[in-house]
Amino acid sequence: MALLFSSQCQSSMDKLAHIHHLTPCSVPHRLTKLPPRSHSPASIPQGMIDTSSLAFTQFSSPKLSSSSHLLNDNMGQIRTLESVRMLHAQILKMPFEGNLLANTMDKSLIRYYLEFGDFISATKVFFVGFTRNYLLWNSFVDEFESFGGDPHEILEAFKELHSTGVELNSRALTVVLKICSTLMDLWLGLETHACMIKRGLDFDVHLNCALINFYGTCLSIDKGNQVFDETPHHEDFLWNTIIIVNLRCERWGEALALFHRMQLSSAKPTCGTMVKLLQACGKLRALNEGKQIHGYVLRCGLESNVYISNSLISMYSRNNELKLARTVFYSMEDHNLSSWNSIISSHAITGSLNDVWDIFRRMESLGIKPDIITWNSLLSAHLLQGSYNSVLTIFRRMQSAGYKPDSCSVTSAIQAIIELGFFTLGREIHGYVIRNKLDYDVYVCTSLVDMYVKNDSLDKAQAVFDNTENKNICAWNSLISGYSFKGQFNNAETLLTQMEEEGIEPDLVTWNGLVSGYSVCGYSEEALTVIHRIKSSGLTPNVISWTAIISGCSQNEKYWDALKIFSQMQAENVRPNPATICSLLSACAGLSLLKKGEEIHCLSLRLSFVDDIYIGTALIDMYSKAGRLKVAIDIFRRIQNKTLPCWNCMMMGYAIYGHGEEVMKLFNELRETGIQPVAITFTALLSGCKNSGLVDEGWKYFDSMKTDYNLNPTIEHYCCMVDLLGKAGYLDEAWDFVNTMPMEPDASIWGALLASCRIHKKVRLAEIAAKHLFELEPDNSANYVLMMNLYSALNQWEDVQRVKESMVARGMTNPNVWSWTQVNQTIHLFSTEGKPHPEEGDIYFELYHLISEIRKLGYVPDIKCVYQNIDDSKKEKVLLSHTEKLAITYALMKSKNGEPIRVVKNTRICQDCHAAAKYISLAKNRSVFLKDGARFHHFVNGKCSCNDRW
Repeated sequence: MALLFSSQCQSSMDKLAHIHHLTPCSVPHRLTKLPPRSHSPASIPQGMIDTSSLAFTQFSSPKLSSSSHLLNDNMGQIRTLESVRMLHAQILKMPFEGNLLANTMDKSLIRYYLEFGDFISATKVFFVGFTRNYLLWNSFVDEFESFGGDPHEILEAFKELHSTGVELNSRALTVVLKICSTLMDLWLGLETHACMIKRGLDFDVHLNCALINFYGTCLSIDKGNQVFDETPHHEDFLWNTIIIVNLRCERWGEALALFHRMQLSSAKPTCGTMVKLLQACGKLRALNEGKQIHGYVLRCGLESNVYISNSLISMYSRNNELKLARTVFYSMEDHNLSSWNSIISSHAITGSLNDVWDIFRRMESLGIKPDIITWNSLLSAHLLQGSYNSVLTIFRRMQSAGYKPDSCSVTSAIQAIIELGFFTLGREIHGYVIRNKLDYDVYVCTSLVDMYVKNDSLDKAQAVFDNTENKNICAWNSLISGYSFKGQFNNAETLLTQMEEEGIEPDLVTWNGLVSGYSVCGYSEEALTVIHRIKSSGLTPNVISWTAIISGCSQNEKYWDALKIFSQMQAENVRPNPATICSLLSACAGLSLLKKGEEIHCLSLRLSFVDDIYIGTALIDMYSKAGRLKVAIDIFRRIQNKTLPCWNCMMMGYAIYGHGEEVMKLFNELRETGIQPVAITFTALLSGCKNSGLVDEGWKYFDSMKTDYNLNPTIEHYCCMVDLLGKAGYLDEAWDFVNTMPMEPDASIWGALLASCRIHKKVRLAEIAAKHLFELEPDNSANYVLMMNLYSALNQWEDVQRVKESMVARGMTNPNVWSWTQVNQTIHLFSTEGKPHPEEGDIYFELYHLISEIRKLGYVPDIKCVYQNIDDSKKEKVLLSHTEKLAITYALMKSKNGEPIRVVKNTRICQDCHAAAKYISLAKNRSVFLKDGARFHHFVNGKCSCNDRW
């Protein structure tokens, strides 16, 4: 690049000839003898040449006609570029007639040059003469581009002028800096700054404003702030510029600090600056600063400015001060449509939907017609509050009122459709988008991609994505996440590679989509690998990254892994959020880990999550499943605004303890709140009836689902009814119920029927159920074991052997049975497989004494629970090896007197162990909590909470 600011100086004669494409001999001789001109110190320093003055110096020769006459007389004769140049040469010979006429001539010449494609000449005319009114630079650039010119040519022409020694004034440099900002030409802007300093123009306020804008756009707002601080005289225009540029760069705090300094200097902000500052206070939630600006507005009498008042309304609403927002609105003398939209948006943000509609109706009653912004505010308000059906109703009403939905309206509608699952309507919206050419909008297309992803239509999501121009990172992330959650990791990784090839760097949302996908699909190791990839990319995994893995482990019942990964998260000093706590509590609930659950509860208190409704619900679930039902009830009662999941969780908590009456009471309380029950509510309700043997009540609630609540029973509800009828002894009725189901019975139905047949020794019906189970779940050994138990209870040893041989033929073994108890911080596992407990000898010694003690209280070993063809004495020894007995005994050995015993077992407790636990609670005066594979048992003083129904 040639040096922009050459130290060599040509004669003014040569400069002028170069500017206008003229040979030196064609320029009037008297132009070389210019009269001396005086210059103000701020414009052109001594020794420099003002070429714009050369071009339009006023001559006194009476023999020449005026340039205006020359321009008018020759306009009709301009046919070629050469004729434009000839006219330009003649104009230079004419007397100067003032700035207004000069600008008019320059505009005409510029247009002629542009029409004939001579962009360089047009630009040179602009710089030499037209920049006397630098405010018109934007219109020049627009016109320049409209004729097919590249704005970069403007800067090239400027560099060419300066390379030949032409020194343009400060207004020209201001325009250059503005164009550099637009075109992001950093180096030319820096050279222009150097020129300013060399020529002593760094005191020019407009030039410094352009320089601040340039640095804020092209380099760093810090450099712009430095220019401001180094400027000795801060005029109002400069103050306003530096504040606006800081706001544009999202340096909200710096902008507010500058405004404070501006007030101390007695400078006055423009109304536009005030509006932007108030917007910043809204975004920062800086209520105190916003109030101070409001005070300044009142002191300066600016409250009548409708734009400032509208910004005050928005600021107060973003700071949750709706009352103050209304005060500003109702104190306004004049309301424009934007004022009404501002107050509607304010109520929309805070979720005051009734107030939103009151204001809307009042607005219409005053004859003020809403615009598309009003309608979009209504749509977004209902979307934010989860009123998705209302969003679609408003969308249709808006169209009926004659308003054409824009991209914002369509985006709101699509998001509501996603939440409601109305994907047929979503395809209709997609058609509207295509017909009305709204598919240019990246937010609309991203919403469509998300909609098809949620509808499991990844091919259509891919098609929308492929047809989207100027994809933003959200579109990439949505599709990558969609493929990940569906387990199509190859497609997700391919997209990630394409994304990087197109120069779009993956962000944490991109990576977290992969982490979540791997986690949900049960690939926790792969998810951890992605965590390492995040670190390698230079990013830091955040709480969402870690929570995604923890949540995935909990959902896939990898509870121990969830707790281990949380330990890694803590080692990385990542602060958990409410979602993390909920996932951890879910893991603790799955394992019935009371002490760890209590630790997580304490952590949530320290993090001030105590009022989070989701954490409250998770705590109810955890304490219920960890044997602390009273604590769960206490938490439930202290929650003020209970959600439906909260009610459902507490009902299920009562149900697993066999408190059917309490479940029904809670259901009646729920109905009184006006909250409508859903399918899972009735699952909890029927589970309570099932575990308490409430057959009539179960039938009543099952029948009411369709008649009273318009809910179609699902397979879970049918399973509850089969279990309820079967365990109550109504096996014929249960069989008829299965045969009349409107859906095909699945393994859960046949499993419930088989379990009931085992209890009541109904072999024929059990064999029918088992046959279906063997077909549906050929590799589930538990079904085979259940049949062997039934046969052995009836001494049908040949059938036992037949089932056993069938298992061997399929390569199956008896499932591992285990029980565990926690002593201090250590989990002690007792299993039918693997290594025996290190203190096994001491445990059996204590157990023998314990059995002798409870025999005196009436305990008799139930040898029918041993499904082996051996003599009775050996059966009694087998009963001693049951894992729950060993776990209870060890807990008694290691715990303090009076401390509850807690044991978790992975399969159903047997009759003998259930009876032994009752006697142990009586003999040792200890509460024994035992959670088996189906429900909870609380043994106190020789009785169980299940009332012997399990």
